[in-house]
Amino acid sequence: MVLPDIRLLQAAIVLAEELHFSRAADRLHIGQSTLSKQIFRLEDEIGFQLFVHNHQVVEITDAGRVFVEEAREAVFHAERAVLSGRAVSNGADDLLNLGKSAYTEPFLVSTLLSIHLPLFPGTKVKVWSNFSNELAQQVIAGALDLAVVTGVPDTSKLHLITIADNPFYIVMLRGDELAAHREVRLEHMHNRNWVLLGHHANPYLYDTIQVVASDKDIRPSEIHAFTSPDEASELIREHRGLAFLPRTAAWRIARDGITMRPLVEDRLRLVTKLAMRNNNKSRLVHEYVRAAARKLNSVRHTVQGKLPLKG
Repeated sequence: MVLPDIRLLQAAIVLAEELHFSRAADRLHIGQSTLSKQIFRLEDEIGFQLFVHNHQVVEITDAGRVFVEEAREAVFHAERAVLSGRAVSNGADDLLNLGKSAYTEPFLVSTLLSIHLPLFPGTKVKVWSNFSNELAQQVIAGALDLAVVTGVPDTSKLHLITIADNPFYIVMLRGDELAAHREVRLEHMHNRNWVLLGHHANPYLYDTIQVVASDKDIRPSEIHAFTSPDEASELIREHRGLAFLPRTAAWRIARDGITMRPLVEDRLRLVTKLAMRNNNKSRLVHEYVRAAARKLNSVRHTVQGKLPLKG
């Protein structure tokens, strides 16, 4: 069996995430016609249909969903193989693959990268970025040694150490009536337009927000999904929306008429954990986890000071 070109796998992965040819082509830095040809070529090579599409609108088939999930791991392992070999070639004795999301608090990443292990002085840490739920699956599959994940439920396949517990921040227009409050409660948000990180990015958080709200008989007027903080900013302005964001992401867009307030709700917290596969036998990984727990515990109180409210 001839395996597909890795570029074709990457095209399928991005199209599955976007379900829109124009956006997927932009992410891949190619034209839409080129992307369309790549998908048709891939489907021809593997002998089954991955997507059903009509102009720009795309739906993924059941077979496509399974294929893309495995393709992600194949691409990731190929990238890791190249980078691991390059690291050793450049003089690193050991390579530790660490995952984080775009929403991970920067101080957590910088703290983890500052760790030095006396028993493994030549260790190089390679950082990979993805959504938290994807990172968790990559740790389980062995593609990553460790990952900093937020909003990932407990599972017997992972050993999880809590390293941060923070509130959501609600981001809104500065002229919004809720901006008069020092903090926001779900009760204030009934029948408003909500802006949430898309279900594909973090299904656990997306569903938890709605379950907690439903238990309180609180419902949004509409829900608009985003992938990046900049998208959230546009949706806030367009729909006078209330966006649920981590603190650093909220701080990033709280300017030019947008402000932020902490959400007070005990059942809606952004719990960040360091994830390791439960059956991982690597001495390097275990030493790194122990060192991380000690270092994060020593710096947590000094680094996680409260940010002032904007606006």
